[in-house]
Amino acid sequence: MDERAGGVPGAGERARSGPGTGERARRAGSSPADARPVLIQGGMGVGVSGWRLARAVAMTGQLGVVSGTALDVTLARRLQLGDPGGHLRRALAAFPVPEIAERVLSRYFVPGGTAEDVPYRPVPRLGLRGSRARDEVTVVANFAEVFLAKQGHDGPIGVNYLEKIQLATPAAAYGAMLAGADYVLMGAGIPAELPRLLDELAEHRDGRISVTVAGGEGHTVGLDPVALLGRRLAPLARPAFLAIVSSHVLALYLARSAATRPDGFVVETPVAGGHSAPPRGRMVLDPAGQPVYGPRDEADTAKVAALGLPFWLAGGYGTPVGLERALAAGAEGIQVGSAFALCRESGLDPALRRRLRRRAGLVRNDPLASPTGFPFKVAALPGTLSEQDVYEARPRLCDLGYLRTPYEKADGSIGYRCPAEPVDVYVRKGRPAEEAAGRRCLCNGLLAAIGLGQHRADGYTEPPLLTLGQDTGFLTDLPDDHSAADVVAHILLGAHL
Repeated sequence: MDERAGGVPGAGERARSGPGTGERARRAGSSPADARPVLIQGGMGVGVSGWRLARAVAMTGQLGVVSGTALDVTLARRLQLGDPGGHLRRALAAFPVPEIAERVLSRYFVPGGTAEDVPYRPVPRLGLRGSRARDEVTVVANFAEVFLAKQGHDGPIGVNYLEKIQLATPAAAYGAMLAGADYVLMGAGIPAELPRLLDELAEHRDGRISVTVAGGEGHTVGLDPVALLGRRLAPLARPAFLAIVSSHVLALYLARSAATRPDGFVVETPVAGGHSAPPRGRMVLDPAGQPVYGPRDEADTAKVAALGLPFWLAGGYGTPVGLERALAAGAEGIQVGSAFALCRESGLDPALRRRLRRRAGLVRNDPLASPTGFPFKVAALPGTLSEQDVYEARPRLCDLGYLRTPYEKADGSIGYRCPAEPVDVYVRKGRPAEEAAGRRCLCNGLLAAIGLGQHRADGYTEPPLLTLGQDTGFLTDLPDDHSAADVVAHILLGAHL
């Protein structure tokens, strides 16, 4: 593969590295960021894969990944809590256009933090109509998260996005690139336009992608970096792009053309945490109400390998034996999520993380929970949205809207709807009530899982929603309060490489 700015760095023999090895093995160049990782730490949840976790993984020489989902609201809420430790203010002080960072700070920072009964101030909601305030906070938030993840080491840092949240992608990706993200990863859809978008943003050109609008076509969303910043900066390093796929069919589709070809793939199985692709063909549920997957849902790794692009396997591979299996299949290595979600540096609320570790085997692949329509892994934990009574007691509302679907109204204007919003509202927007049955508000639930749930003056607090992979056998080999470095050492040093 050409060693161009958009290619996966490195071209020699596979790098092997681990904590405590001194001089890390490298493919090429003078830093671990120039080497293909053996381990990719998954980009999980809203803030579970935060900068602290990604930084800890990158310090071992492996690929640390921050979750790029809803970083605007996480930044805004942490600033309203007073920015404990001053980390966000330190990152914003490094933003290349100080006046933009100052506007974000003045809008959201509360010295000492807001009172517990004061609701968080909202961020502008995603939409097709342009909003300078929304673009500014999105760009700044993604910059800050990647900037902090990259401090104090020379390891590689990536950022993970969901293709489903198309409306945020151009501004979010640009912010991460301003901070020097080495990789961009994207799943939950068909990320065919990402290679071109990253090329455009690296040159500070107006970057646009298509937006799926129900009942309409020809809609796009984009970002003009020069108009936003008020100046043209020097060209940015274009990060490598890894497409997260669940089948070799999608990998072949994306690799067919230079315009859509990623720099590599992460191939996930259905047991991976968070969202998973639905089974191919008619949906069949097992006695527990979970989707049944069969041979048609298994990716043919030989066909992926034949594409000549590097790939990593994910979902049930987070052990030394799993790594050996992946390497034997021709993969560069593996992506690991759940083991990192339960480590000390995870962004999960510490009390919830400790409780979840004790009950990690109780994870259900719920076909209804997510408003996206994709099956979603829900970890069973008392007091969370996994429980029916907690779900029913929560007032249905959609006040964040990251998973809303744009749709074209009869008059040609654009509306937005979400199956997790009030059922009568959803029906008035032209959809059947059955589509809303059982839907959880992932946006609010996942924010609550990292300690940033909305609280209101009447005492109401959003309940958390937790997700984890369904293969948790790795826990028996890790200390009770394990670190990210423990995970890396266990997998790399335990495998017979």
